[in-house]
Amino acid sequence: MTGSGSHTEEQLRAQLAALGVEPGGVLLVHASLRAVGPVSGGSEAVLRALRAALGPDGTVVVPTFTAHNSDSSPAYRERVRGLGQAERAAVRAAMPPYDAATMASDGMGVLAETVRTAAGAVRSAHPQTSFAALGARAGQVVSGHRPDCHLGEHSPLARLYDLDGRILLLGTGFERCTAFHLGEYRLARPPRRTYRCVVREGGARRWWAYEDVALDDGDFGTLGADLERDRPGVVRHGRVGAARCRLLGVVEAVDYARGWLARNRAAPRS
Repeated sequence: MTGSGSHTEEQLRAQLAALGVEPGGVLLVHASLRAVGPVSGGSEAVLRALRAALGPDGTVVVPTFTAHNSDSSPAYRERVRGLGQAERAAVRAAMPPYDAATMASDGMGVLAETVRTAAGAVRSAHPQTSFAALGARAGQVVSGHRPDCHLGEHSPLARLYDLDGRILLLGTGFERCTAFHLGEYRLARPPRRTYRCVVREGGARRWWAYEDVALDDGDFGTLGADLERDRPGVVRHGRVGAARCRLLGVVEAVDYARGWLARNRAAPRS
């Protein structure tokens, strides 16, 4: 670290390389910069370190979800808890429609916003579970994200699977590992539910309802712990800055999740 107590960009790059981040890779990053600690140059320096470790042919991908334009999200339910009917209606009326170019992500962290707003970044079209990407294969990763498919076969997660991408949990736990959701979609009969969010169509704001797989990350921490126990060597461990980190392949994560979820979650009722 420097004399000011900050980690440097070069130190982070070297630590990422030692962890196993390789040139030319496609890397899905879930990050807690608080866990990383102070970095000289801030979040932009962290992004530069990631891109340097990946090289000119590499690609950084981050989730840029937007729960604040939906009334079917846990974030909305928490926001309106205790409010009366008129107050709830006012909250719904003020919700902005999704705009891939301008809408900030919600609860995804500083690095996700740094990637989203970086020059050359592109973002997928889903109005609730978009991803942003930067680098050689960014367009390939985010294109074709259907608005009625959160995290399934028509989402960037499936493209990351096809590209043999990797997942970096940078100071975060398996609870944040969105790739496990693709395993939910690949179950024989995953439960489904209705979602609602605000979109813009023809210049007008409107509510849109659609049906998709019922997403549930409540057991992802246990899933990840079992993955590490059952598949020795699949998950690499190391430190980046002050953060404890894990690096693993998307294919390994999704395939294990599919089998684990089939064994450990109750089958839906017919």
